[in-house]
Amino acid sequence: MKPLITALVDTYNHERYIEQALVSVLEQGFSAAELEVVVVDDGSTDKTPSIIQKFAPRVKHVRKQNGGQASAFNAGFAESRGEIIAILDGDDWWATKKLSTVVEALEQNPSVAAVGHGHFKYYEETNELQACVPPGRMLVNMETPCAVRSWPFLLMGALTVRRKVLDWILPIPEEMIFMADSAIQAAATIMGTLVLEEPLFYYRWHRRNLYAFEWAEGRNEGSLRRKAEMAELVYGGVSQKLLQLGVPAEQVSALLGDPWLDAKRSRLQMSGGKRIEAFQTEMQSFHRSFKNPSIAYRLYKYLVVAAATMIFPPRRFYKLRQWYAKHQLGRFRNRFLKEEAVPSKK
Repeated sequence: MKPLITALVDTYNHERYIEQALVSVLEQGFSAAELEVVVVDDGSTDKTPSIIQKFAPRVKHVRKQNGGQASAFNAGFAESRGEIIAILDGDDWWATKKLSTVVEALEQNPSVAAVGHGHFKYYEETNELQACVPPGRMLVNMETPCAVRSWPFLLMGALTVRRKVLDWILPIPEEMIFMADSAIQAAATIMGTLVLEEPLFYYRWHRRNLYAFEWAEGRNEGSLRRKAEMAELVYGGVSQKLLQLGVPAEQVSALLGDPWLDAKRSRLQMSGGKRIEAFQTEMQSFHRSFKNPSIAYRLYKYLVVAAATMIFPPRRFYKLRQWYAKHQLGRFRNRFLKEEAVPSKK
């Protein structure tokens, strides 16, 4: 008999955290027949494997060579049997009744493919908790304006999907060593996700968390550079995957165009690149923001950006761009053009 739910936990060198994560899963109030627990250990070199073994046979331990998050998701899903898949990172943990709440929501809303919800940010260094919740219950799909802005409520600890979501989007390209959850978030958005107000998991911010590290004291420039480079790769890879699956290019662009452009800018600012890349990135951003600019403004934009990107290498160009925005120098542009450039609504 197949279980109703699979809790899919991915972990790598989480010896300080994995026990709390697994206890939070096993204390959800579901029997072994109802809840299958699959833990994918992505080649840990610390005590994580021995801690996971303490939970055997209740927990299925899948060990693999280190390959990153995408490979862990692919391996874990292949071992899962549930019709509902709830995903958790090994350094986070679930609140009590998380699973019963999301399962009930799926049963009451058969048309949605997934459920997300609010969460608590837990800052390890200060033991502070900060609630991150939506303004109310909402449906996130391709009709949602700027749908990607809802993804904080579709983090892996918050996202529970019907099996068909992963059947559709997996395998994820394994060069996505982290941020591979973006592919699952995109699939859930396209197929329709119900977001609940309740904060039902704890998202741990600590120095080994590459995403959260940007906001920590003493942030490491090398880690931030790696994050920017991987973000560009991931958004490009997910876009290509969705196109291959038959999602219209307009929908892919609407969903991922802005974060992909932001990732390109971050990479060019931190790692540098070719001048033509900076020019193309700024022109793509311009055409996304202004659907029907005047001829004068279009010529102005092309000439100024072309000149600036030819003169300055990308890292210098983006520093100047930040300085320009900080001092609100765009007001002089508008006076010169005798018009206010109005961005298009998205």
